[in-house]
Amino acid sequence: MPSAPETGSVPTRSKRVPLWDNARFACIVLVVVGHGIQRLVGDSDAALTVYLVIYSFHMPAFAFISGYFSKSGPPSIRQMKRVITDIVLPYVFMETIWTVVKFFAEGDETLNPTKPSWTLWFLLALAIFRLVLPYLALVRWPLFWAIVFSVGVGYLDNVDSTFSLARLFGILPFFVLGWRVKKWDLVTRLKLDAHTPWWLRLAALAVFAVWTAAVWTFIDVWRAIDLRYWFFYDQSYDGLGQDAWWAGAVRLAVIALNAVLIVAFLALIPRRHNMFTGFGQATMYVYLLHSFALYPIRESGLLKHEALADFLLPVMIAVSFLLAVLLSTSPVRRFFRPLIEPKPHWLFTRDDRLPAGPSRTDPTGSKRPKTESVPTVPPKSDDAER
Repeated sequence: MPSAPETGSVPTRSKRVPLWDNARFACIVLVVVGHGIQRLVGDSDAALTVYLVIYSFHMPAFAFISGYFSKSGPPSIRQMKRVITDIVLPYVFMETIWTVVKFFAEGDETLNPTKPSWTLWFLLALAIFRLVLPYLALVRWPLFWAIVFSVGVGYLDNVDSTFSLARLFGILPFFVLGWRVKKWDLVTRLKLDAHTPWWLRLAALAVFAVWTAAVWTFIDVWRAIDLRYWFFYDQSYDGLGQDAWWAGAVRLAVIALNAVLIVAFLALIPRRHNMFTGFGQATMYVYLLHSFALYPIRESGLLKHEALADFLLPVMIAVSFLLAVLLSTSPVRRFFRPLIEPKPHWLFTRDDRLPAGPSRTDPTGSKRPKTESVPTVPPKSDDAER
C-alpha cells in the first residue's frame, strides 16, 4: 500500500505488474500439481521426476515472492493487525476444520495447533518471517545469516514441525533473498519486469532441461537417497539418514539449486497480462482450499494402482490445473471470503480499527502492487486515501 502522502503531495495509485501475478499463479498451480501426484511417485519414475522438479523450487519461489513484497521497517499498527487477520485467523480456522476432518475420516483425536496440518505450515512461516524481518534488516549481511541459520538448524534434532520451525529456518534464505532483490531494485533497474531477453529465456529453458534430464537419468539414485525429503526442509540431517558432519554442505547445495531454478522460473514467466493473470490475486484461496478437494482422492486409494500410475500422471496434472483455476474464480472467493479474508473489526480496539477498503490478504504478496505517482487533485475528504 502507498504510504500516507505528506501535506501538499499527491496521492498515489496502484499499478499492478503482470509478472508477479503470473508468477504467483504458476507457483500455486505447481503446489496443487505436486500434491495431486504425490501418491503416484512410489510407483512411477515419471511421476517422481515431475515431483522432484516441482519441489526443487516451487515453495522457495513462493518464499522469494513473499519476501519481495515484504517491508523491513518497524511494523505499524495496521501491519500488525494484518498479520492477525491475513495469516493467524485463517490458520486457526483451517487448522480447526482439518482437526474435525481428521477426526471423522481417520479417527485421529489429536488436537495440537502447534503442529500445522498439511499445507498450513506456510502460513505460520510467513507470519514469523514478517515478525523477524525488521530484526534481520538491522544486521549486516542478512542473507548470509539466513543461509547460516538454514544450514545450521539441520544439525539440531529438537527443531521439528512445531510451529513449522524446521521449514521456517530452511526456506528463510529465499524470503530474505526476495526482500534483498527488491531493496537492490534489480528487477526494475534491469527492466526484467517488462521484458525478458531472448538469451535469458533460452538459458532458463536450458537450466530446466538439464535439471529434468539429470533427475530422470539418475532417478534410481534420487529414490534411494530420498532426495524429495531434502526439498521439504522439515527434518534434521539425522532424520534424513545423514548424520555426517558434512551434511550441511548437502543442504547448501540444495539451497544453491533452489536459487538457480527460481531465477530460471521467473525468467520464463510471461510479462504481459493474459487470461490467468487475475488468478494470481487468489493464491491464498487456492492454497488453503485445494487440499480439501484432493484429500478424498488421495485417501481413497484411487492413485495406488501401480499399473495405472503412468496413465494417471497426466490425468492428475490436468485435474490439478483445473482445480487451481476453479478455486481462483470469483464465486469461490465470495463464498469462502469469511474464512480466508476475515474482517473481525470487533476483535480490535474501537479507537483504531482496520481501515475500510478492499481486502488485501494473500500472504504471498499478491495484492501488494508497486505504486507510481499520479498527478491528481488534492483529496477532498479523509477517505480519499485507501
